[in-house]
Amino acid sequence: MPSSIPRYAVVSAVVSAALAAGLLAGSTSAVAEDGAAGVRIHDIQGTTRVSPLVGKQVTGVTGIVTGVRTYGSRGFWIQDPEADANPATSEGLFVFTSSVPTVAVGDAVSLNGTVTEYVPGGLNSGNQSLTQLSKPVVTVVSQGNALPAPVTISAWSVPDEYAPEGDAAAAGSINGLTLDPETYALDYYESLEGTNVRIGSSRVVGATDPYAELWVTVKPFENRNWRGGTVYGSYESQNTGRLQIQSLTPLAQQPFPKANVGDRLTGTTEGPLDFNQFGGYTLTARTPVTVEDRGLERESTDKQHKNELAVATYNVENLDPSDPQEKFDALAKAVVDNLASPDILALEEIQDNNGAKNDGTVAADQTVKKFTDAIVAAGGPAYEWRSVDPENNKDGGEPGGNIRQVFLFNPERVSFTDRAATDATSATGVTGTKGRAALTVSPGRIDPANTAWESSRKPLAGEFVFRGRTVFVIANHFGSKGGDESIVSHHQPPNRSSEAKRLLQAQAVNAFVKDIVAVEKQADVLVVGDINDFEFSGTTNALTDGGALYPAVKSLPRGERYSYVYQGNSQVLDQILTSPGVHHFEYDSVHINAEFADQDSDHDPQVVRFRP
Repeated sequence: MPSSIPRYAVVSAVVSAALAAGLLAGSTSAVAEDGAAGVRIHDIQGTTRVSPLVGKQVTGVTGIVTGVRTYGSRGFWIQDPEADANPATSEGLFVFTSSVPTVAVGDAVSLNGTVTEYVPGGLNSGNQSLTQLSKPVVTVVSQGNALPAPVTISAWSVPDEYAPEGDAAAAGSINGLTLDPETYALDYYESLEGTNVRIGSSRVVGATDPYAELWVTVKPFENRNWRGGTVYGSYESQNTGRLQIQSLTPLAQQPFPKANVGDRLTGTTEGPLDFNQFGGYTLTARTPVTVEDRGLERESTDKQHKNELAVATYNVENLDPSDPQEKFDALAKAVVDNLASPDILALEEIQDNNGAKNDGTVAADQTVKKFTDAIVAAGGPAYEWRSVDPENNKDGGEPGGNIRQVFLFNPERVSFTDRAATDATSATGVTGTKGRAALTVSPGRIDPANTAWESSRKPLAGEFVFRGRTVFVIANHFGSKGGDESIVSHHQPPNRSSEAKRLLQAQAVNAFVKDIVAVEKQADVLVVGDINDFEFSGTTNALTDGGALYPAVKSLPRGERYSYVYQGNSQVLDQILTSPGVHHFEYDSVHINAEFADQDSDHDPQVVRFRP
């Protein structure tokens, strides 16, 4: 969703309700009914995240207009050119007009209005609030004034520590804490909320998205990898130098550059510092955004040797037959050229035959055929496939889309063991004789009645044979991170509520793997797919519990451990985990999508090669 989501006139009522519930401040005593004349911007901003004057009518607020937004959340920013001596108080302020503003950059204005706190994304989002002036009465005093000198945001100004720990007495919120901009990065950015800021030449760490936004870092060496990204390696390493960049100029008037990770934002970029729903602190560029292309290239993995089995996983992002042929062709080319035609390919987000049309259709044979035909046309093998159709609208994802996992396999290299007919609600299990494990149903779903899989994709288990050796592959697409608070939440640490479901899902898969290994100690088992969680997460720890599995991504150097880029953080979501029976493997996270403005999917595929 675009970060320029409109802010509606109900904001005052919403904030008043929030204050009454004690959500935005330590108490409701900040609300006052009487007016306040002659206050300065830093008086409105105060020394915490919530204005001490919230809910109050103020008059005679003066400043210079430093930026005007004519689309989305319409309004303008003002700044007091005479700063106070307190580094915790911002001298800038957003003025919400709802209609197109009539002021211009450089106008000196005097304002009357109501101080409000707007929470992008709503009160339940956990987002910090933006202090603003609403329902303004604007008087232009003079025009063509020099702008207040911008504050330079740099590696030397942004602290290395991310955020203070939330106040336990306020349910972990940092809203009521006095800002300490010399110690914490989030406090530093908050102390500049609404202020005219600038950055110098900076490395792009998040490619331009469809909403004309990109991410840079002002810290050149912070967790940098060799491709130019900023690696997210733990919950305590939030990469404080990241900053989102948007343009204040409508795209029709000034196109926004397409940038990939590792490119350079050149010159200086200047404008007010905003806070929005989709990224938090954002430099809204008043000056043109210019980018130097540093030539990032898509990777290709090595071809497997004839005695090696290559198994890959790829989230193909809601693929259905209504997608343009160009998407199928691009994905197919990636399978052949970048993934070197793996022997087994587990796909996530294959939609049914009519995509998001919500009419009860669940079969996906047309989707898969269109994809496998495209692979053949690209010079790849004639893959066969196996899957289990879900129940209609029971597996989450886009309503009507019925996403599921699908196995593709090259019959010239590997065979599939079909065993017993199944359906969406039937479970596969583990059996075995003479120390050799087998699935009761192949392909089959793991424990589909378990509440862990409610409104979520059920794991797909399959039994393959390569050079006479049985290999078990479990394709997964765990529950999404939807509902989690962002890392710029006013709760620190943020509430990651979605982890509870993934933890249960991981425990179910772990138990199933242990069932296989209990029968066949050296069984070759691969757990693959979009795990939707990091290699250091509780989800991954639950998958590996008892030594049942090893996260193969940990075999890579730290700078290579990522499959997804979110808000400038290169991070692990897609994984392949191996059982103890899988020896001497080679692992590759093949970076072909996540770092690029032009994407065939938003995920990078993963490949493991080994000799069963």
